[in-house]
Amino acid sequence: MSDLIAIVYPTEAKAEEVRKRLFELQNEYLIELSDAVIAVKQESGDVKLNQLFNPTAAGAVSGSFWGLLVGMIFLMPVVGAAVGAASGALGGALSDFGINDKFMKDLGSSLQPGNAALFVLVRKMTADKVLEDLKGSGGTVLKTSLDHTKEQALRDALAATQSQPVSAPDAPAA
Repeated sequence: MSDLIAIVYPTEAKAEEVRKRLFELQNEYLIELSDAVIAVKQESGDVKLNQLFNPTAAGAVSGSFWGLLVGMIFLMPVVGAAVGAASGALGGALSDFGINDKFMKDLGSSLQPGNAALFVLVRKMTADKVLEDLKGSGGTVLKTSLDHTKEQALRDALAATQSQPVSAPDAPAA
């Protein structure tokens, strides 16, 4: 079962920085993400979702390819590609993968203008290593599906200060 985590950051840039770090951790096999979306509240009050995967565009590309193939069979590749792209885009727009867009926009509407919320759907993770890496990254937990103990550990890690390297004591003067 996946866990949902939503963390509020003061800027979109900070939320993007943390999202990039999570992708680096995923490349190190410490976390497995299903989805990672940034919701930004605009000055106008609208909520913009910054998603990595655009199902409408993916559907259009896939539909174009298959439409072109079918169109070649009937000697009308251009018509086939156009019909395939239109139907693929429609199918992509109607499908929703990962975190529900309406849910993110509803929670995003509670943000202050200019703030950003990072929504992450986590399939599995090595919690102690991920939390250690995220220590001191800031942010405020908005909502999670974690149990109380894990949620508190996340809050503590975000609020903690980044550990500084220990320097050797100064040598005594001669």
